[in-house]
Amino acid sequence: MCDKYLTKTSIVNFEHKNIQSLINQRRWKSLDDFNKIGAAYQFVKDEILFGYNESDDISASNVLADGYGQCNTKGNLLMALLRGLGIQCRFHGFTIDQQLQKGAIPTYVFWLAPKYIIHSWVEVYFDGRWINLEGFILDGQYLTSLQQKFSEEKDNFCGYGVATKCFSAPDTNWRGTDTYIQKEGIHDDFGLYDSPDEFYREQGTNLSGVKRWMYQRVIRHLINFNVANIRKKTVLEVQNAQP
Repeated sequence: MCDKYLTKTSIVNFEHKNIQSLINQRRWKSLDDFNKIGAAYQFVKDEILFGYNESDDISASNVLADGYGQCNTKGNLLMALLRGLGIQCRFHGFTIDQQLQKGAIPTYVFWLAPKYIIHSWVEVYFDGRWINLEGFILDGQYLTSLQQKFSEEKDNFCGYGVATKCFSAPDTNWRGTDTYIQKEGIHDDFGLYDSPDEFYREQGTNLSGVKRWMYQRVIRHLINFNVANIRKKTVLEVQNAQP
């Protein structure tokens, strides 16, 4: 294995003071590799909420500052945390069908989404093999809210940021094996890259021109408002159920 899987980049900027501060405050460096991966993974999964950032190619430190992200941006942060902990990782690029975003992206702005949306997951090297990590995209509270909203759906489900064959119990927690939540929506496979920087230089990001401007200034905020409302229903239902 070579050092390219541990290298810092403009996006994977693990030497940023806020990322280093997080690693040190959580004392993750004292853990073994299995638990280093698990700590970074669960942090990105559940403490960085599902949401839509300004662009796919923002730096890991910016994702941390935002406190939310989607597949690509959460992946940027996860890679930075893993490399900051000395864990080798790489980037795998895809596209996904726009239909799996329907519901998370409201109908009235869905026209903006490309038919096939840039997607990625992180591959981590552990115990002598590469493991695919995609299940970190949706925070637990948001996913629970969807499962409550669509409680009759147990198996195949596509929409609201999900594309899985086991909606009632998708394997999204770190156990040393592959995790997925959008895998069933994959259309194109662009292959492996050493870093997200390399991928975006070659493939670009999801939007450009006027659509990019509208998305960054207005539309993503409407999408995030919608996602927050979906998540909030879980909190309200739990509170109302308490005596």
